[in-house]
Amino acid sequence: MGRQWLQKDREINAAKRGKIFNKLVREISVAAKAGMPDPNMNARLAVAVEAARKQSVPNDTIARAIKKGAGLTGEKLEIDLVTFEGYAPHHVPVIVECMTDNRNRTAPEIRVLFRGGQLPARVTFLFDHVGLVEATHEQGGQDPESVAIEVGAQNVEPLEHIPQGHSGARFLTDPTDLDTVTKALRHAGWSVTLSEMGYHAKDPITLPPEQRAQVEEFLAALDDNEDVHRIYAALR
Repeated sequence: MGRQWLQKDREINAAKRGKIFNKLVREISVAAKAGMPDPNMNARLAVAVEAARKQSVPNDTIARAIKKGAGLTGEKLEIDLVTFEGYAPHHVPVIVECMTDNRNRTAPEIRVLFRGGQLPARVTFLFDHVGLVEATHEQGGQDPESVAIEVGAQNVEPLEHIPQGHSGARFLTDPTDLDTVTKALRHAGWSVTLSEMGYHAKDPITLPPEQRAQVEEFLAALDDNEDVHRIYAALR
């Protein structure tokens, strides 16, 4: 489970929107640094740019982020990926990936946020490290399993919050096939909203509503931290 536990319909205030903007811009810079600074040649960058535009990030801000990541502005992009493993309330395994320019700031903040759970704790063995691609198609009735076979994905599962009348799915790939599957889906007319390396729980936990609400509150507080990039929870 990635970020789909978030409440999609909650109101986003100005402060929250600012944090989202910062995370999106950071992802664009990191994607541009990791590959080509051209969205047409870099699947991860293309998805990051599309996500930023959906959140109304200005085009000039996007362009500056790409140039910064590509080293074209004279600025050195010093962003580290730091991973934390632990348990949310009710012993739900959680992996938290942070993008930070200051580990000494990020680590204490994450430790404080984990007071309602347990940190550190080794939990990566409870997840598979895979490529994750979330996509929708404007034509309803698509067969995700057939599509997965056609594009070379290894597995597929339902996608939450699909627009009415559309099809949607979360495609799981081998790490080396992520870009290939992403490009194949786009070529087949799918709108890719997420394309990244991530973690998929081997045996997700089902909780009663009250306990699930407590875990979601815990995860939402983590997600609100500006350095938190992705959260993977073994929660069904």
